[in-house]
Amino acid sequence: MTKPKTLIDLLALERIEVNLFRGRAPADGRERIFGGHVIAQALLAAYQTVEGRTCHSLHGYFIRPGDPAVPILYEVDRARDGGSFTTRRVTAIQHGEQIFNMAASFQVPGDGVEHQDPMPPVPRAETLPKDRREDHGGWPIDMRRVEGRDTGPAGAFQNNWMRAREPLGDDIVQNQVVIAFASDMALMGTAMRPHGLEWETPGLQTASLDHAIWFHRPTSFNDWHLFAQTSPSASSGRGLNFGEIFNADGRLAASIAQEGLMRLRPQKGG
Repeated sequence: MTKPKTLIDLLALERIEVNLFRGRAPADGRERIFGGHVIAQALLAAYQTVEGRTCHSLHGYFIRPGDPAVPILYEVDRARDGGSFTTRRVTAIQHGEQIFNMAASFQVPGDGVEHQDPMPPVPRAETLPKDRREDHGGWPIDMRRVEGRDTGPAGAFQNNWMRAREPLGDDIVQNQVVIAFASDMALMGTAMRPHGLEWETPGLQTASLDHAIWFHRPTSFNDWHLFAQTSPSASSGRGLNFGEIFNADGRLAASIAQEGLMRLRPQKGG
């Protein structure tokens, strides 16, 4: 198998039946598949069964960890084709079991009244240092952290500039799929900040539990976007996080919500 050259190549699906698709995850040394990868491929699978409509929302649940060593099957249920809206349900399967399922809604483009939250006043991306993840295996998303990396408890918010590192063109589908991929980056860390937790904290167990995206306006993820994140609550071993994705001109392109497992296990001898 030829090694994928771009993120779009990596997320590409093989159609093996009318409503059945096969995808792969990168062999990047992870023990489980990055959640954003599965969200993006599930959205792409749904799009393969929709014409002339754009996704405005998706809601997914992570059920089991994904195995990077084997392909992922995406089964699409054509739940409804209405006059203005289309609904699809997608199930991701490995080893004969569901690892993720998602419902997505698509809409005929239309006009209406508009309002939005203002973009937070933060330094521009070009003034900030590159994130260290860029130095590990050519991570496909360029990210700049406004607040930097924490060394102790901090506020339950963070702001990250993001953009695709490879050209996406103007295709709405490709841009939404890559935004879906990027929307799982750093989000859970927002709920960790007030407690001084980091991904490397001994005994910390984390996993995405559910994920929702609302796409408000078309945008080009080739350009910088601010991912403004807050965490209103952490309880019962779970952290809730919200995010808003603004383009560089301050237009709100998407809103994100995610709850994640955030559990501290006792350490031996601690």
